[in-house]
Amino acid sequence: MRGIDNISVTFRRALRHLAVAVLLLCGGVASAQPVPAAIPLWPDGAPGSQARRGEAEVVENSYIHNVHQPSLTVFRADPAHANGAAVVIVPGGGHRMLVWVNEGVMPARTLNRFGVTTFVLKYRLAREPGSSYSIERDAAADAARAVRWVRAHAAEYGVDPHRIGLMGFSAGGELVSMVADNPVPPATADAIDGESARPDFQVLVYPGPLGVPAKAVAGAPPAFLVAGSLDKCCAPPTLTLYQQLRDAGVSAELHLFADTDHGFNVAMHSERLSLQHWPDRLHDWLSDGGWLVPDGGRKATPSSTTP
Repeated sequence: MRGIDNISVTFRRALRHLAVAVLLLCGGVASAQPVPAAIPLWPDGAPGSQARRGEAEVVENSYIHNVHQPSLTVFRADPAHANGAAVVIVPGGGHRMLVWVNEGVMPARTLNRFGVTTFVLKYRLAREPGSSYSIERDAAADAARAVRWVRAHAAEYGVDPHRIGLMGFSAGGELVSMVADNPVPPATADAIDGESARPDFQVLVYPGPLGVPAKAVAGAPPAFLVAGSLDKCCAPPTLTLYQQLRDAGVSAELHLFADTDHGFNVAMHSERLSLQHWPDRLHDWLSDGGWLVPDGGRKATPSSTTP
């Protein structure tokens, strides 16, 4: 049996590597060219990006740099099981780059299998060499605008405007917390800014420390948090935010995986079974919260406290 298990693990790894290769070839990220099919968040350009708006994005080994036109790339769920839920995915990369495949495309495809339509965000990078952007002012504004944009265009994509989540990895998780758990500054660029930027639910995957401790947890949406126990950077803020949400009475679920460090994404490079299955725990949480039910659902009955 152990030999069969080893073959199974090897086969799964081969499939993952093949999937990445196909994405690189078919998704246009094999060369240092802009990734196609991105929808600009601001038709006339993001506020404050005028000086570099015409520069092209740069892609190196599937990592995206030089973002000056924030955008969303849409991954539609199969109509056979699309349920109207939507998630904006915010890749990580330390605010120096975007981990486009492992923390953008692959999570998008994973959520598609749950019937969720996904929108992967390219946001401005404040820590890239030569950048004049700010995380709090510009990158967070891009994340907030993304939620507003999806809500404003919900009908076009068969999305319920009251079932829109925001999911972020590492640096992207910081932006999720800044939008979901902290005050969002008002924006007045156009009619889209009239929509609420607060997501209906939030998913934070090994989020960084910015935005934690949060300043508006009392009105925060339900949260799913996941990190590795060995992650010196991001396990502490994950625990801090979870405790804040719990103390504020916000529905929150935490998964902290043993012997696991940073950057496990959706287990593209791991053979640990717990990590292989963590997206299933997210699916369970989304189901229990009623987020995957068309036309609005009801939460699963809470567990009884009676023995």
